[in-house]
Amino acid sequence: MDSLTHLVLGGAIGAALAPAGQRRAAILAGAALNTVPDFDVLLLPLFTHDPVQLMTWHRSFLHSVFLLPLIGWLVWWICRVRGKRVNAAPVRWFWLIQACLLSHPLMDACTVYGTSLLWPLDVRPAMWSTFFIIEPSFALWLLLGCIVAWCVPDKRWGRRGAIIGLGLAACVLAGSLVSKALVDREAGRALAAMGLAHAPRFSTPMPFSTLLWRVVAMTPDGYVDGERSVFDDGPMVFQGHPSNTQALAQAKATGIPAVTRLDWFNHGFMRAQVQDQRLVLSDLRMGLDPDYTFNFAVATQHDGGWQAIMPEQLHPPLPISGVSGFKRLIGAVWSRTWHPGDMPLRDAIIAPDTQAAAANPDGTPASSASK
Repeated sequence: MDSLTHLVLGGAIGAALAPAGQRRAAILAGAALNTVPDFDVLLLPLFTHDPVQLMTWHRSFLHSVFLLPLIGWLVWWICRVRGKRVNAAPVRWFWLIQACLLSHPLMDACTVYGTSLLWPLDVRPAMWSTFFIIEPSFALWLLLGCIVAWCVPDKRWGRRGAIIGLGLAACVLAGSLVSKALVDREAGRALAAMGLAHAPRFSTPMPFSTLLWRVVAMTPDGYVDGERSVFDDGPMVFQGHPSNTQALAQAKATGIPAVTRLDWFNHGFMRAQVQDQRLVLSDLRMGLDPDYTFNFAVATQHDGGWQAIMPEQLHPPLPISGVSGFKRLIGAVWSRTWHPGDMPLRDAIIAPDTQAAAANPDGTPASSASK
């Protein structure tokens, strides 16, 4: 989740668990504690500059449900030795510290990125994908709970405000789970009709929404994806996309470390392309076809096979940029959520000048010429 959500989540937990006289201090402490696991983004560059390692090691050791309780105990012990607040209510502060630390990776696991909750065990990262990386409807209730607790720290309503905020945020999470289940059910029916009942697939919410979802399923020669609003009627529609599965299989067989690592991290949900004799892998979980957020050149062609190279992260221009792009995205998500007949989300958010630049001389889309 985003940093603001972690701050208000920790603050709300602190306000709900701390004694009345220490509520404001607990809000600040909880906010700080809930950001601790993300310190790995500062530590990792000290050990590697490999972009694949930086991506896949993030949300690992400092997000482990085995390591964080030990860190929490150490923080509690130090504060008890040096601080009066913790000594005044040691049991409450112990559980406050533990809850603030552990809630961070659990919320991160609710996104599609992936969180290694069981590090150091060799278990694929959890990607429950119930929330987009930023979910305002979840963070808003937590923020309001923190505000109430801060304004009346010594009153009962201070604690009650924080608890109510946490409860309403939990309702948003529960609603997202229901929406995901509805979309997964319809996606399963549509994929079964296409002969893809057992194809690996995932669903993830569109930006800033728990009502509009994207579903991706892998196929022998690529993947299919489709959008689904909880208000849609009729069968779900999927569109096919190619991937160089042969090149990917050869690279896997060669044992190229970056390929193996990415396949483990993203659960095999990636597109393979050959660009300038290099194998480029794109994570299908984040972005909209054909523009994905994470793209890595990991190997080069050599004697009919693939040879590992130092991974390079590629940053192709994305169709969304600036304030105007953000507004267009929000408008497109809103419109597509409530109007099933609207064009696919990606087509709606591409800027008109981008569409014009991609057009053929006769005005037809460039993509249509290659079909």
